[in-house]
Amino acid sequence: MWKNCTRVVSKAFECTSVLGTVPNFDQQIRTTYILKRKFAPRLHKKGNDPKALKAKHFIYELVKDTSAGKQPLIDVILTSYVSGLGNIGDKVLVRQQYAYNNLLLPGLAVYASEENLEKFRDYVLDSNADVHFSSANAVMMMDCLARMTLSVVMNKEQPWTIEPWHITASFRKCGYVVPEYAVKLPEKQISGPDMSLEGKEFFVTVMINKTETVNVRCVLHHWSTDIKERLPYLEKFWLQEKEPIDPAFQPVLEKIPKKTPRKVQQ
Repeated sequence: MWKNCTRVVSKAFECTSVLGTVPNFDQQIRTTYILKRKFAPRLHKKGNDPKALKAKHFIYELVKDTSAGKQPLIDVILTSYVSGLGNIGDKVLVRQQYAYNNLLLPGLAVYASEENLEKFRDYVLDSNADVHFSSANAVMMMDCLARMTLSVVMNKEQPWTIEPWHITASFRKCGYVVPEYAVKLPEKQISGPDMSLEGKEFFVTVMINKTETVNVRCVLHHWSTDIKERLPYLEKFWLQEKEPIDPAFQPVLEKIPKKTPRKVQQ
């Protein structure tokens, strides 16, 4: 009779999991708390029994909670291009939660196991099927440049013709380091000073890592060394509708995304 009761009680404590029937008391709990006594117990003489602990000796302070601690980074191998991380076959070190939610679940990466490392060791990119960029941040830089409106400021008194170094200097004012060889101007030359071109648009082509290219919207402004001759400053000129310097620039400018005013949350 007692054997049958024991079997009934043991079955009552069992739960069904994905791996089969496992008792509750056998399930692993990944939680560890490191504690220390707030009040140290009294010392006792060698050879004597330890002194009895008082209630205050059972007051503990939390030193570390392993479940709330910072998780270590893990290595994963990318199975497709991920902006900001790398190309196919690259091994990257990322946070565990980010890797699980953004890379492993969508199928953009696999764990860096010995088998996967051997599989992707001699991986060769297919130019027809695989998406490949010169660097992990190439796409992010292309999107950033495509959405900006570059102000190109030229002299109002002295004659000039826009050259690559003018564009490089304008980028430098915005915090971008763009070498002259990476700037390609439109075929039609833009010369001045010409007040009929004030506030009108044109575009330049910027090459990233000698591989990717992106068109950047530019706006021409005239500037004078004489304070009396200076034109008034336009607030948020990048949001205003402008005409192209040459009608031939219009098809390219229409493909470049325009900035839109930010919506203020009430």
